[in-house]
Amino acid sequence: MDYTSLLKYRYRLIIKYTGLIVMIVGGVLLLPLLSLLFYPGDYVYLPYFLFAALISLLVGGFMYYKAGAGGETVSLTLKEGGIIVLLSWFIALIFSALPFIWGLKMSWTHSIFEVVSGWTTTGLSVMNVAKTPAIYLLWRSIMQLMGGAGLAVIALSSILPMQGMGLYMAEARSDQLLPHVQRSTQMIMKIYLAYIGAGVLLYYLIGMGLFDAINHSIAAISTGGFSTVQASIGHWNSVPIELVTIILMFLGTINFATHYALLQGKFKTFFRNGEIRLMGFLLIISIPLVVFIGLNGLYTELSSSFRDAIFQMVSALSTTGFSTIDFVFWPIFANFFVIIFMLIGGGTGSTAGGIKQFRIYIILKSIYWEIKQHFLPENRVNEDYVWRGEDKLYIKDKNIREIANYIILYLFTYLSGVLIFLASGYSFRDSLFEFASALGTVGLSIGITGPDASGLILWTEIFGMMLGRLEFLVIIFAFTKLIRDSKYYFKKKITG
Repeated sequence: MDYTSLLKYRYRLIIKYTGLIVMIVGGVLLLPLLSLLFYPGDYVYLPYFLFAALISLLVGGFMYYKAGAGGETVSLTLKEGGIIVLLSWFIALIFSALPFIWGLKMSWTHSIFEVVSGWTTTGLSVMNVAKTPAIYLLWRSIMQLMGGAGLAVIALSSILPMQGMGLYMAEARSDQLLPHVQRSTQMIMKIYLAYIGAGVLLYYLIGMGLFDAINHSIAAISTGGFSTVQASIGHWNSVPIELVTIILMFLGTINFATHYALLQGKFKTFFRNGEIRLMGFLLIISIPLVVFIGLNGLYTELSSSFRDAIFQMVSALSTTGFSTIDFVFWPIFANFFVIIFMLIGGGTGSTAGGIKQFRIYIILKSIYWEIKQHFLPENRVNEDYVWRGEDKLYIKDKNIREIANYIILYLFTYLSGVLIFLASGYSFRDSLFEFASALGTVGLSIGITGPDASGLILWTEIFGMMLGRLEFLVIIFAFTKLIRDSKYYFKKKITG
């Protein structure tokens, strides 16, 4: 088979598997109808979800059967997996927005913003949830459920006959829990759904209504942050509810490989993991600083100060975005820590966003290794490693360089977005806060994001959320491959 024929064959596979994922999206669009069990009056919105699901199923089915590639098990490269992820996410966003456009008469910009915020597990919103029908509140949570797990992970765990790590890694996953990719994705889904079920039960037992419990458990484990009430978790003003939410946010931000070690009872291995150590260190250092310096004089009781500081620091670092306070009234020093935590983000391979704690940990360790090297004999060779999941991960100079490049690219993107906010007339603090929340897929807001925000600001946040969820390099690899393959194919076609 010559290269042109091979290229056609590989792209037929890409279209085929994208079609399968699009059909999954069609099925997912039917899940919000479960809300009719709680709120039967929302049946008037039933046709909008049915039509969107039908279109998604038809388009996905057409792509699948039109591609016509064989039914054999294949292995995709990271770049091919990236193309599938990009195409399936783009189509999913379009179809997910249709019920908002048809049923709530929202604009395309507002609808796309809401579904991007959902699928990327961000939680920023342009909707007034107090006036939003329950079927749409559940749909927002379901998008966070699916976006947190990842479309590719859901497909790999169920219907895709595929080997190799290409598509798996394209969904910002890198750790295999088990030797077989499909078994790994099935284990991820079991862990994910078990935590959500436990969260629903705990919320319900401590006084939250069942519908609210379902939505908030999904949002906490997916580190999404969408709420069914305007004041988020602060609406209940309940210490038990806040404690359960903190536990769920913590679980949601941990790498799934680290979860696997924890569930196997390997506690020593669990606490060896760099991300766990870094997370503990950051929270232990930051919370007293925020309480005694940042919030000094703002609260009348020290217990209230600690209560809000703990909740908001965990919410920011886990990139969940639940809140119990209004950040407009928090001093700059306290908000500075929130911004830093939103940029750092959660665990690699988890549902969280941000630069990721693993990358920060490796950079800090590399500084330590570099200093230590100067005090060792010149001819001594070190094998530097960190714990990740259940195994030692040996770190090479290449790994450090790749991580440093990623962090530079992330911060450059962050700076670009902040400049757009500044050019739109927002203050430096507010610009830093809001775009850190969008790019880190956090969902906390200082008051900029809303239905009155300009199209420029909303689309800046949309692109930030997408880059933050799918990760820069996967997108770059996928676009580069598409451009190169297109150039080669059309050049071949023209030259005969």
